[in-house]
Amino acid sequence: MNVEKLRTADDWVMFYRHQAGLACIQRGGFVTLPVTGSVGIVHLPAARAERVCASLAEHGSCGPVLARRIRWSFLVIPDGRPGGQVSEILERLEITIPSVGGEIMMPTSLGRWTREGCHWIVAPTPDRELPPLSKVVTTALAVGRGGED
Repeated sequence: MNVEKLRTADDWVMFYRHQAGLACIQRGGFVTLPVTGSVGIVHLPAARAERVCASLAEHGSCGPVLARRIRWSFLVIPDGRPGGQVSEILERLEITIPSVGGEIMMPTSLGRWTREGCHWIVAPTPDRELPPLSKVVTTALAVGRGGED
């Protein structure tokens, strides 16, 4: 599929569904990906997210990652939500995991500048698997922010 020919939100919904296996929907002229039992999201501050992505890529499993100015969003396979103390640590570190029913706006371009104000650091592809949520969270806790934690 030639992404240069994709013009409408519906075109991009079909692209994400067929080329990346993501169950995106069109809402109000924008493309969104709902959080479900099959796909989740982990939002991280950009500095920590960059190290998480590098660490995951080093081990061959950095799945799709979206960037906004100060936060990055990792698409993940939900394999259980962190509880108790881990949730408190994540909150303190400004790492959030939206619940089922939430959604994330998807870019309608594979370039750096999009009308949605986000771009792909690691774009989804048919052969790129989503990492488990637990792996992204564990890595996020392990990499720190360069000694500031």
